[in-house]
Amino acid sequence: MTDKINTAVIGVGRWGVHWLRILLEHPQARLRAVVEPNPERLEAIKRQYNLSEDVVLTTDARALQHVDELEAVVVATPAVTHYSLISDALKWRLHVLAEKPLTLDPGECRILCELAEKQQRVLMVDHTYLFHPAVERGKDVIKSGSVGDLRYGYATRTHLGPVRQDVDALWDLAIHDIAIFNTWLGEVPVTVQATGTVWLQEKSSLADLVWVTLTYPSGFVAYIHLCWLNNDKQRRLGVVGSKGSLIFDEMSQAPLTLINGEFEVQGNLYIPVNQSQQVLELDSSEPLKKVCNHFLQCVQTNTSPTISDAKMGAKLVLILTALTKSLHSSGVPVNLAY
Repeated sequence: MTDKINTAVIGVGRWGVHWLRILLEHPQARLRAVVEPNPERLEAIKRQYNLSEDVVLTTDARALQHVDELEAVVVATPAVTHYSLISDALKWRLHVLAEKPLTLDPGECRILCELAEKQQRVLMVDHTYLFHPAVERGKDVIKSGSVGDLRYGYATRTHLGPVRQDVDALWDLAIHDIAIFNTWLGEVPVTVQATGTVWLQEKSSLADLVWVTLTYPSGFVAYIHLCWLNNDKQRRLGVVGSKGSLIFDEMSQAPLTLINGEFEVQGNLYIPVNQSQQVLELDSSEPLKKVCNHFLQCVQTNTSPTISDAKMGAKLVLILTALTKSLHSSGVPVNLAY
């Protein structure tokens, strides 16, 4: 293997361009190809990033199988296209980093996980939040016992647009908070529920507002509020324990806060004691660069990711599928078996 890993990007839309930038800047990556179905967009990208003539530009992903010494590919296309693109790339013996969700179908996820193992290639999913300094630090704080015995969690992810026409607010937004809860708790939910409301796209029945309930094996319950039709933009997640609460507020200048406090029983009264608030210091590293670092390291050693591997991504798709079933059944609880 060369010192630099030969890479390609499939899809240079709103998120794909970030990957283009990261790979062009990374000292251990060499951009060898860019795939974009829109030829005008492809030409604009070439000018904007002053791409070398050595970089293959193509509208057809199948051309990648003929790119000399190509080793890895980033798939940053709509989720509905993921299965065929990832499957082809693995069959061409390329390592793959896919945007979330891995696919829209648990069965397809399972097939891709098995194919990656058979081909002995790395398959990783870009759940960027898992590389966020606040999420990494939060996991350590909870593990240390600073919050006490965990009781319940809550999250709000709201904004005014963009409104998707291919998936509802559940599939668009929930995966981030579910991934964070799963990581902080070190477990996955066994029962899920969802209810929702449709205002904008009644013909397609895509919910604009969704309420999610996740119940974990430990008894911990998480409640998530999702809406793309809300002027009050929030990105806030909290875990409540017997000694305090840990709050991740992405919109705040102090994203991670530990708020301690508990009750002292005096007769029939509950008196708050040991109250304090601490803003936790975080490093300033860019999460997407850390995703890239982990992926390239895994490619170099041909080892499975320790964070955000394909099997974890498949579990999240299974959870979202179960939530969709509940949503379309007026909130009936759905039990999960992994």
